[in-house]
Amino acid sequence: MLYPLSYGGAAVTIPQPHTGPGTDSSTRSRSGGGAPEGDAGPAGRTTVRTMPGVLAAVALVVVLALVIVWVTWPERRLWSLVATERPALPRRERARMAEAVAAARWAPAHDEVDGRTRVLLRRSCTGLDGLPVVLEERVFGEFAADDPAWEALFTEAMAGARFRCRYLNAEEGMG
Repeated sequence: MLYPLSYGGAAVTIPQPHTGPGTDSSTRSRSGGGAPEGDAGPAGRTTVRTMPGVLAAVALVVVLALVIVWVTWPERRLWSLVATERPALPRRERARMAEAVAAARWAPAHDEVDGRTRVLLRRSCTGLDGLPVVLEERVFGEFAADDPAWEALFTEAMAGARFRCRYLNAEEGMG
């Protein structure tokens, strides 16, 4: 015979031993209409209905584990929540890019914009993709592209730009 009990919000059913002739598994409990005695579980074990509590505890442990992993992950420190941007490159590539920037050199260059020739000083390095990356660009000299003395002006400006680049590279190499 089964006697339902309430214990701390969990329903517990305790089977009672059957003694005597004439009892079968279809006999109902005294409470009138409970489950048959055979449904108490194998070998007369106590049935405890605490599955929602167990699931809630497991879910809580999983959520706590995920929070700990998220907070301690090197790419996502807790302070990154307040940062507006995350670094675009992983650590290893940032280190390679920092080395390339540290090794950047000044070089002379020229271009033509709006009918004017510009002689430039460019500080550049090799990017992660192998292509040059211009870090800084300064205008050293500028003159009209249709000037009759263009070649002399260009040669003189480029010679001055080469000298200035050597000076800037030597100055950066000292410090």
